[in-house]
Amino acid sequence: MPGLSSLRAWWAQRPPAAGAAVMATGTVSVALHLAGRGLLSRIVLVLACAAWLGLAAEFVLRLLRDRARWVSEAGTPGALTAVAATAVLGTGFAALGRLALAGALLVLAAVLWPVLLVLVARRRRPRMPGSVFLGCVATQGLAVLGATLAAAESAAWLARVALVLFWFGLVLYVLALFLFDPWQVAGGAGDHWVAGGALAISALAGAKLLAADSARLYLWNEDDSGVLRFTTVALVLLDLAWYAVLLIAEIVWPRPRYDTRRWATVFPLGMTAAATLSAATAVGLPWLEGLGRVLVWVAVAAWLAVGVGAVAAARSAITSAPVRDGVRSTARR
Repeated sequence: MPGLSSLRAWWAQRPPAAGAAVMATGTVSVALHLAGRGLLSRIVLVLACAAWLGLAAEFVLRLLRDRARWVSEAGTPGALTAVAATAVLGTGFAALGRLALAGALLVLAAVLWPVLLVLVARRRRPRMPGSVFLGCVATQGLAVLGATLAAAESAAWLARVALVLFWFGLVLYVLALFLFDPWQVAGGAGDHWVAGGALAISALAGAKLLAADSARLYLWNEDDSGVLRFTTVALVLLDLAWYAVLLIAEIVWPRPRYDTRRWATVFPLGMTAAATLSAATAVGLPWLEGLGRVLVWVAVAAWLAVGVGAVAAARSAITSAPVRDGVRSTARR
């Protein structure tokens, strides 16, 4: 079947950064859950799982069949979407009470994290696109899922590991900031939004760590909680500032054409909504909840728009593949 072979060929060409689609979709699901839209959240989570399974299968096939290509792609920042996407899915399942599955995803993400982080760090260079912040995103994704499971299972040790990852993620953000090309704000293809998204997932991690504390666990003393609360509020405010700057940049320098990296735009939009909703309760700022509910629907609208663009681009690529093959076949004859 030409259509099926074209589909397989198209899927095999997906770059590591395609994992941003799972990140974005999973994040929108988490934000919808926090906004009280349980049914919609589950539907979106199913879509994220389907995409994750497809990309995971391709990830394994490349490792087994084309080791050189796997190693080459594993050294690109986009490879870290594998860790972040897995952690985000785990957070979605944890919210539904599927703690065993969420724990398995945490283990998988934790195994991938140091390997991919080291490979990516070896290729760092000045003036990088927004994907340079994926090291922070992947690390904070582990912190979010770890803190969520720690609260659900009363595991103090897991909360403390998540706290270490939280602070390490902030260090990675500062390092990435020095490598980030600021001109990406004006000319980036979509992944420049991760500069804000990394702060958003850091803020969510802080909120989850605060929420994990209880009389039963007693994780943090008053000073620790104060520092964590201050840091979380600062991260939310910095994230909202990035949000405003990047939104204005989109208006001044519009980029309407679809690009795979646009999924990396949806992720920060959804993560900002999730972070503000979580922080509203964790740090005692009720006004963040109203803002977060508005931002959830902004993220959903962006997710739908990028999804339509992705389907159109995939359809065009798949349907034109036989034509290109025919042209090459005729040229050989």
